[in-house]
Amino acid sequence: MFGSAKNQATETSAINIIGSGTKITGDIVSNGDVRIDGQLKGNINTSGRLVLGSGALIEGDVQAANAELMGEVKGNINLTETLSLKATAKITGNIVTTKLAIEPGALFTGTCNMGAVVKNINSSSNAQPTVSKTA
Repeated sequence: MFGSAKNQATETSAINIIGSGTKITGDIVSNGDVRIDGQLKGNINTSGRLVLGSGALIEGDVQAANAELMGEVKGNINLTETLSLKATAKITGNIVTTKLAIEPGALFTGTCNMGAVVKNINSSSNAQPTVSKTA
């Protein structure tokens, strides 16, 4: 009953919501999409999409496939696909992503590396980043 393929498919496509007024201290690991409207003091790692509401705050590193940020992140962001910074977004940290969209009004302090090859921004290696050319 609990181990059926139907239940496992539902678990991997779960949507996790941290509501406004909620404060979490610790790391979050998820296979599904995550929406945060509260505060997270810790790292988040999801293979899905992260949505950060306009009044939300993350104090830690973010790893995800895609992210749409309207709130504040104080930490590094490492995405395998697309990062969208909305007008209310405030980012203090380094960004590694394949695609980046920034609306006027968004604030960003840090470095940004883009391209088809995503490197781990937390690595201590002194190797130069790989740059891919696109048309």
